[in-house]
Amino acid sequence: MNIAFQQRLEQLEKTYVDLISRENEKQLLGNGIFDRYVYPVLTAQHTPLFWRYDLNPTTNPYLMERFGINAAFNAGAIKLNGKYLLVARVEGMDRKSFFAVAESPNGVDNFQFWERPITMPETEVPDGNVYDMRLVQHEDGWIYGLFCTERKDPNAKKGDESSAVAQCGIARTHDLVTWERLPDLKTPSPQQRNVVLHPEFVNGKYAFYTRPQDGFIEAGTGGGIGFGFADSMENPVVEKEYIVDEKHYHTVYEVKNGQGPAPIKTEKGWLHLAHGVRNTAAGLRYVLYMFMTDPNDLTKVIYKPAGYFIAPEGEERVGDVSNVTFANGWILDDDGTVFIYYASSDTRMHVATSTLGQLLDYVVNTPPDGLRSAASVERLNALIDRNMAFQQEQAEVNTIDGHA
Repeated sequence: MNIAFQQRLEQLEKTYVDLISRENEKQLLGNGIFDRYVYPVLTAQHTPLFWRYDLNPTTNPYLMERFGINAAFNAGAIKLNGKYLLVARVEGMDRKSFFAVAESPNGVDNFQFWERPITMPETEVPDGNVYDMRLVQHEDGWIYGLFCTERKDPNAKKGDESSAVAQCGIARTHDLVTWERLPDLKTPSPQQRNVVLHPEFVNGKYAFYTRPQDGFIEAGTGGGIGFGFADSMENPVVEKEYIVDEKHYHTVYEVKNGQGPAPIKTEKGWLHLAHGVRNTAAGLRYVLYMFMTDPNDLTKVIYKPAGYFIAPEGEERVGDVSNVTFANGWILDDDGTVFIYYASSDTRMHVATSTLGQLLDYVVNTPPDGLRSAASVERLNALIDRNMAFQQEQAEVNTIDGHA
């Protein structure tokens, strides 16, 4: 083995080990709702060297990348056998995405990809691209992965090589290694993205959160986050979609919105994490927001804080598709800690941590959007009045105590 090859390999190996073993740190003084972390938990550089390089000096004397990785993002999440697992969307430099599992002992750092990516079976109509898997441990005993399957639009005009059709692909597993592919979900909508399986049966049926849309990119007349039922997963057909959470003019979800991961069941209701999209002079801006649905009526929103929950900050704003935060995975741990896994700008994965108590407080006690500037000022003045009254009360108490 030539010396230059060996030296370069040693440098690559050291850099890789340093990266995947780096301890993550909480950022200082968060907003009281969640804590951000200093470092991303997954990047393209977290993929194993033997994925990216031919390590044989005879066939690759310059130790060049032979399989380039562009990004690792939009990961589903699950805790299994005591490990925190992300099923990431890994995108090669050829724009093709595939799924791969990364494992961590603590959920915030030391994520390491399994030896091989997921070999996802195809249906009779091959997938052009697959991405953005939501993982759901359903009460029927299976772990389901719902993802977007993209295929070229057969009705595209000649020369149009960008028009596509998006639908919901479905696969199931017990171990994230061996997957059984099921038929794609059928709904009344021309295209589907961001479909999520509810973790429990509803009146004996499988329940789905959908995002009806008219086109591949534009939601069009699609009204927001939908909801529907199917009799089985082997023949998944939703006959009717009910809109749970609508788009609204001049909000963070005015252009489109979509369910993130499956909701978390709480004593107050089902806790949801979703993404909202609005238009700006610099293009579309993706943020995350939260809401809660009734514990018994899953189509009824009972709490919904105004504005966004997480938006891209600093370096998170820069990437392949800038100004984006997107989440399709979170984990509720046994001690009440919630690990929120979000991607930034279609490039890398981050984690934020909170607790179930904090998230419930945030969702239940943060006022809703009044949908008018005057309503926002009214809401702000009410908070100022409460704070001034409290400060006055404290001052009076301190005065009395001082004279005692």
